[in-house]
Amino acid sequence: MQVIKLDATESTNQYLNELFCNIDLEDYSMVVSKYQSKGRGQFGNFWYSEKGKNLLISILKKNINTSTKDQFYINIRVSLSVYMTMKFFKIPNLSIKWPNDILSCEKKIAGILIKFAVKQKLVRYAIIGLGINVNQMSFNNLPNASSMKCILGNSIEIDKLRIEFIKYLKYYFKIQDKDELLMQYNNLLFRKEQLCNFKINNGTFFKAKIICVQSDGKLQLRVNGTIKGFDLKSIKMIY
Repeated sequence: MQVIKLDATESTNQYLNELFCNIDLEDYSMVVSKYQSKGRGQFGNFWYSEKGKNLLISILKKNINTSTKDQFYINIRVSLSVYMTMKFFKIPNLSIKWPNDILSCEKKIAGILIKFAVKQKLVRYAIIGLGINVNQMSFNNLPNASSMKCILGNSIEIDKLRIEFIKYLKYYFKIQDKDELLMQYNNLLFRKEQLCNFKINNGTFFKAKIICVQSDGKLQLRVNGTIKGFDLKSIKMIY
């Protein structure tokens, strides 16, 4: 696998996708950058990162060939890989906030953004974008953000972190038992079986108990005694 290291780029996901469109790359080839000028998270949210302080990486996963109805299992594999990497570095009180943020002590330390290449209802390959807050200490106007250094009190070697993550990513892509993957994900789900506040796209707020995440990626909630599934574009958790 190729490891391409950049001083800066607009987006590692965009850079890797454009590169793969022009040249053949090995499975798990990756682009790592010290800085992203246009890094994005879910729903196009801006991802602010101090230069050289965090792990900003995109990985090419080839030969997926899974149905689009099962594509959330790719998110699950990546989320579990990040979770286990954080556990390896002894980050405490970890959880996965639906759909794919990794929290420690209820503060975000990592976010995932995956670009799927779909043809004839099959996911052919994916560009897995990941940002982990590693050695950054200040998060202006982001009270729910933290970093590994903030939590542990010492700096982390970013290359070592990257290597450990890739080990777990390869491990989880070897697991084909979808029920086992979904069970592991739900066991780590942030605020599972708790009453939480949510916001609908039209601006309406409501309270609901989190039940689980379904195999299609929808968040299953109990709302006024009725169980409903919500996709990630329809609601946002407020915490």
